[in-house]
This record gives sequence, C-alpha cells and structure tokens, in this order.
Amino acid sequence: MQILEKCKTAEEKDKRNCTAAELNNGDNAWQLTAATLVALQSIPGLVMLYGGMAKKKWAINSCLMAVYAFAATLICWVGWGYQMSFGDKLFDFWGKPGVALDDNFLLGQAFLGNFPTATMVWFQFGFAAITPVLIGGALLGRMNFVAWVAFVPLWHTFSYTVGAFSVWGPNGWVAKMGVIDFAGGFVIHLSSGVAGFTAAYWVGPRSDKDRKRFEANNVPMMVAGAGLVWIGWTGFNGGAPYAASAVASLAVINTHVCAATSLLTWLVLDICICGKASASGVVNGMITGLVCITPAAGVVQCWAAILMGLISGSLPWYTLMVLQNNISLLKHVDDTFAIFHTHALAGTLGGILTGLFAVPKLTRLFYAVPGSEKYIGLAYALRAGRTSAGLRQMGVQLIGILFIACLNIVVTSLICLFIRVFVPLRLSEEVLAIGDEEVHGEVAYVLSNDIGDDDQSFENCKVLNSVYDVDEFPSVVSNNSTSYELYRMDINSHKHQKRRNVIFLIIMCYYRSQLLNADSPKARVKATIHLGSETYFADANKGIISEQLSSVKEQSMSILKDFITKHNIPNDDPDEPDEISSEDDDDEISPNPPVKKSKKRQ
Repeated sequence: MQILEKCKTAEEKDKRNCTAAELNNGDNAWQLTAATLVALQSIPGLVMLYGGMAKKKWAINSCLMAVYAFAATLICWVGWGYQMSFGDKLFDFWGKPGVALDDNFLLGQAFLGNFPTATMVWFQFGFAAITPVLIGGALLGRMNFVAWVAFVPLWHTFSYTVGAFSVWGPNGWVAKMGVIDFAGGFVIHLSSGVAGFTAAYWVGPRSDKDRKRFEANNVPMMVAGAGLVWIGWTGFNGGAPYAASAVASLAVINTHVCAATSLLTWLVLDICICGKASASGVVNGMITGLVCITPAAGVVQCWAAILMGLISGSLPWYTLMVLQNNISLLKHVDDTFAIFHTHALAGTLGGILTGLFAVPKLTRLFYAVPGSEKYIGLAYALRAGRTSAGLRQMGVQLIGILFIACLNIVVTSLICLFIRVFVPLRLSEEVLAIGDEEVHGEVAYVLSNDIGDDDQSFENCKVLNSVYDVDEFPSVVSNNSTSYELYRMDINSHKHQKRRNVIFLIIMCYYRSQLLNADSPKARVKATIHLGSETYFADANKGIISEQLSSVKEQSMSILKDFITKHNIPNDDPDEPDEISSEDDDDEISPNPPVKKSKKRQ
C-alpha cells in the first residue's frame, strides 16, 4: 500500500510538471525547433564548412575537432556548465556548479520562458557548443589533437560559463548594469574570436608551406556548410526571446537582411578592389553580417539592420584584406580561418551599433521592464532629450566588450600554458608535413583508380598528390609554362620496408599521373622522391606528355635500385625477384635526362 501511494504521488508530481499552467506548447515547440537549428549550425554546418575550407590533408582533422568540441561540451554542459551559467550565484560573475540531470529539475519551468528547463538546457547548449567549435577555426592545421581534447572542457568551464553568467544570467553583474546582448554577440562571437586569436598565438603557426598555400579542398561543400550556418541562424537569433512572439519574428528578418547586405558589400569590394568575386569572400561576408546583427537582432529596426550589414561587410573586409598584412601582430598570429576578423571584430561592431540603434519600445518588449535609464540606443536618446541615458548605454556596451575580451585573453592564455606542461600544443614539423594520415590514420579522399590488393600493407609509406610548389620550382612562374610535381613519396623506415611495396608505389604513382589533364606541348613533368633522409628529383621536359611520364617512371625505378644497393637493404619477401622490372610499361621511352640528387633532412 505504501509503495502504491509513493508511485501515485510521483505520478501526480510528474503530471504537474508536464502540464503546468505556465507551460505554453507553442513556445515549447518553437524553442525546441530553434535549439535544433542552432545545433545544426555546428553539426553538420561548421563540420562541412571547415572540412571543405581546409587543405585536403587537414580535412579529417578539421571535421573531428568540430565534432569532438560539440560532444565534449554537451557532457560538460549537463554535468556542471548549465548551472554555472544560469544557476545560483557563487560570485557576481560566476554561478555554482551543479548537474542538470534530475527529472524534477529538467521538468520544472525554466528561469525564463513558458517551457520546461529541459528545453532551456538544450537551447542554451547549442550556444555553448558552437563557441569552442568557432575557436577551433583559428587553430586548424597544426594543433595537437590531444591538446584540443583537454582545451575544450577547460575553456568551457573557466571562460564560457563566466561570460554567460555575467552577461546573460539573472544575477550577472554586467546583466544588472543593463548590457544589451540579444543572442550572443558578446558571449559567443566576441569570446570565440578573442579566445581563438589568443590560443593561435600560444599554439604557433602552421607549417610555412601550409600558411602560404591553404587552398580549400572542396569549395561546394564549404559553401553548403556556410548555407547551413546561415539558415540555422534563424533559430540562433529567433529563439533568443524564449517565445514564439513578434520579437522573434523581427529578430529573424533582421538577421537575414543584415547577412545578405553584408555578403553583397563584401562581394562588391572583392570585385572592385581585387577584380574577382570569391567563394571565401562570400562566406566571410555572410558570417560577419550574421555576427554583427546578433546582439541587436530583436531590438533594432530593419533599416538599422541594413546599415549594420554595410558596416559589417566593409570594416572586417578592410582589416582582413589590408591591415592583416600591415600590422605585425596580425601577421605574426596564424588565425587559420580569420576568426578574429569575422567574429571578434564583427561582434564588437555589433555590440557598439546595438548601443547606438536599440529602440526603447523594442528593448522594453524583450526585457519586459518599464521605461528606465537602461536599454536605450544613443540615437533615440539624443532625439528624446535623454542624452545621458544614451551615453550610459554606450558605456555599458563598451564595458561588456572589454570584460569579455580581457576574460578570454587571460583565461585562454592560462589554459594553454597549463596544457603545454603535459603535452605539446603544436604538432611536430614531420607530422605537419603529412597531416590527417599521420594524426588520425585516415585520408579524406581515396582515388578510385588505386591499384593493388585491399589488404596490401604500406606501413610508413606516405604518398601525397600535389601540384607544383612555387618555392621549390620558381622558374615555373617566371616562364609562364605549365608544370606538375607529380608525386612525393616519403619512405620513413626504408630499412624495414619491403621492396615490393616501394616498387608498387612507384608504379601506382605512374598510372595515377596519366589521369592528369596535362596535354599541353609546353608541359613539364617533375617527380620528387624522398627515400629516408635523401631526396631525389626526376625531371622530363622533352616530347609529348606520355613519353615524359615514362621517362620519370624509369628514373624512379633507377633511383630505387641504386638506393637499395647503396644501403644494402635485404629482400625480405622470398617470392619477390631480386631484379626490379618495369614490364607493365608498353609506352615508348624517351631518353632519360640526368637524375639530380641532393641531401635533405625531412
């Protein structure tokens, strides 16, 4: 009987939690939808954006850094992050740690909005997750993945929760001052831009070769990922009022108007100044507009959103395209995807312009407070004769910007210094030269024309496709001819490598190279072969392209044979003949040019 009574009491309690009078099913449905749109910005939005925008050899690493940050943040968020951001006050800038796992807590009403706390936890998680993913955009192409594994939970705990509690929490000190940050221009974008730039300083730059040429490996996928980020911003800003309300509708239309204006502004500048429109420029212009409108989305008029788009599409363009190469600090710090320009700078602009254009009527609707000295844009304050209130609002906006910037510089630096005591922040030069295959044991793209058995072992063999390297062959540019560095082969453990595997690699490279669209009579074929610590160059520059390829193949076989003889490498495959043959080649062989040889450390 006692057990039945307990079950009945628990059932009634659950029923009360789920059917409370304060619960609005429409608001709850919209909030869950908005939360899912925000999550889609990270997975798969930024995963596709980073994976397509990165160099081919870093595509997998870029995707995995984003996926890991998303997953790790969720565990931290329900474990302690949500309560530290929106729970009881521990300090004026920080909340008490606590779990968000109990059903009584999750089914109760959220601190804002007419829906359960579980919905609020999910919605705010989308914001918490995308922030470290954005930071990762400044660190791609060289950060030690183990260091990244440690960085994400530490930064979330000691930086994000502090910023969220201070600016958004009901008891936060900046929130009490009256700062206007509608949906995260400070908490998310300014913090991720500053933290990414600071972490990039401590991690160090990419390899020189990657920093000079880091071309996108899949531009359509990059643009598709950016499109998911753009449309996902409907939930990002539209969910900030915590209701399916008129303010949410205004926030959505302002968001897309500002983004479109910023994109077009960046596009026009690219065409007028650089002579060409670029996909990366379109993506950057779109992002700066989305970031700039975020702190103001539901509290400014649509014409103000257009003005903000013009500013966000021009000033970040100028800092990235002009000042980036003229300011020593910006040149020194290797910010892979320009997160500082597109997020830190655009978020700062958004915060300042919010203090200028915020409409008192709209801020009262959003913050649900009567008219006061708070929440009034300077432009409207001047018109209403309340100059002091407008100047005060601008001052509060600047205080919020300064607080978030200083917080992330200090905390991010301390975290990086702490992590590097245990593991290097940056990968070694040898690993940087290889990329995904060395870091994760996988490659993003496998050519369908690879020949050989699926179970063939190629341990310690690296085969990298590449076009010509301007630094290694400067004459390629000066004489305007078309040249190709066909393949680079790095054989790191030649003393234990089967000769059959090495020969197979050379032949495979030869047949792959025939797929190149290199039928120009001026074409030259180059192959660079790295065997241990020695580097060999094979070159052919006479005759039609098929003869050149045959010539390079013959040189490669000769190089391998001489190398095996010189280093007395044993034949550990009893089924392999001692002699190296090239019977698979029926093409006419052109006279072999001399083979160049040089000593070079890998």
